Amino acid sequence: MMQTIYIDGDNLTIDEVVKVSREMYGVALTEEAKRKIIQSRKRVENFLQKGRAIYGINTGFGKFSDVSIPPDQIEALQHNLIVADAVGVGDPFKSDVVRAVMLLRINALAKGYSGIRLEVVQTLVDMLNRHLHPVIREKGSVGSSGDLCPLAHMVLPMIGLGKAELGGVVMEGLEAMETVGLAPVRLKAKEGLALINGTCVMTAVGALAVHDAQVLAKTADIIATLTIEALEGITDAFDERIHLARPHQGQMDTAKNILTLCEGSKLTTRQGELRMQDAYSLRCTPQIHGASRLALDYVRGVVQTEINSATDNPLIFEEGDNALSGGNFHGQPVAIAMDTLGIAMAEYANISERRTERLLNPALSGLPAFLVKEGGVNCGFMVPQYAAAALVSENKILAHPASVDSIPTSANQEDHVSMGTIAARKARTIIEHGQSVLGIEWMCGAQAVDFKEPEKLGKGSGAAYELLRQQVTFLASDRIFYEEMDLTREMIASAALLKAVEEKTRELL
Repeated sequence: MMQTIYIDGDNLTIDEVVKVSREMYGVALTEEAKRKIIQSRKRVENFLQKGRAIYGINTGFGKFSDVSIPPDQIEALQHNLIVADAVGVGDPFKSDVVRAVMLLRINALAKGYSGIRLEVVQTLVDMLNRHLHPVIREKGSVGSSGDLCPLAHMVLPMIGLGKAELGGVVMEGLEAMETVGLAPVRLKAKEGLALINGTCVMTAVGALAVHDAQVLAKTADIIATLTIEALEGITDAFDERIHLARPHQGQMDTAKNILTLCEGSKLTTRQGELRMQDAYSLRCTPQIHGASRLALDYVRGVVQTEINSATDNPLIFEEGDNALSGGNFHGQPVAIAMDTLGIAMAEYANISERRTERLLNPALSGLPAFLVKEGGVNCGFMVPQYAAAALVSENKILAHPASVDSIPTSANQEDHVSMGTIAARKARTIIEHGQSVLGIEWMCGAQAVDFKEPEKLGKGSGAAYELLRQQVTFLASDRIFYEEMDLTREMIASAALLKAVEEKTRELL
């Protein structure tokens, strides 16, 4: 039976977004959400009966906001809004992002500020539960007024247009709706605008990125610990007293994790035993990883707030029977958070590549050059480090903030936009690159340990080593790497490595 998450507009969590998006949980509106939606719609119909001029209900959009729309053209206005805004460019979003977009739009409408009919919201719920995924192209949103363009692509199949994916097959939107037993809807006053005016695409990409970033942050501590042990790193640098003297929570958490993961190790050393200090990429891991953890905490808070927010315009309020125009559609809070996330996640890849360099460079490691016995005839891990360097360099370009840019639209009526969806997509790509870079370090760390004694590893790093060696064998001579690199990236992305280590250590990192 399909597991169900109940939607009320106020209490959705990032973990629940992941469950619906990737684990195919179903959704249902609470009775209170249904009541709020119905009451909000009644207020819109009351406005129409009284002939009140309200933006987006009986006026044009953007620069045309002062154009009055006669009653017999209001439905055409809503239909035309959808088809005119569906100007997406590029590849489609993957189905997990599309499901997150649909979920967040449902949750925003469930707050009861949008004036949409219950049957329209229920249609979107039914589409999600029947795994009908509109084809939404990734590019075309400037992030204000919300994500108009990609959300218009979400709505197209609802009105019998566009394209949708069903069971891995892309088909015409009308055909997909009929296949799952749903009838297209005919949009009435305010409904087209209610469906597409909001930040649900940038926030959907952001919510999944935050989840993946949390996994990456914890996994980076695991892989760094393996490298520290492989290089006989000095554990004094992770002493709790050092980090209590500068008590940033992320820094303290990372230092604690490293000591937990290498508990029982006979490969680590103490200050002055082999050398007095390690290089920054080892010794400063708590400070560098910890700073990214702090940033991630901030980003998670922004996204958690946004997924339970009403972000369309105008908003319909019971108090005073008002329809108030504002700017909740503006994506700036999410845009800045996503730029911050990209920068924070880029640093995990940055320091990981430097640790990989220390493993491969015999002048720094004391190990065979490029971690292969017969160097010269074999390149060993020389070129995977090239790939890591390429991804790190690309991340530096992607980490340039999108939110500092703005191009006015709609004849300068919309004269500052957020570029928040671009920021979210960039952050997601940086995270994917980080997964690959850490996967390369993981392989190199395990190879380095094999030149020593793997049985001397700590309990957490030992679990990471054992999981890798179940899939990737010791490199005795050169072989094709990319499939193994894909495998390690997937084990990191899926949290398989994190789960294996937490189970072994009985600690949550």
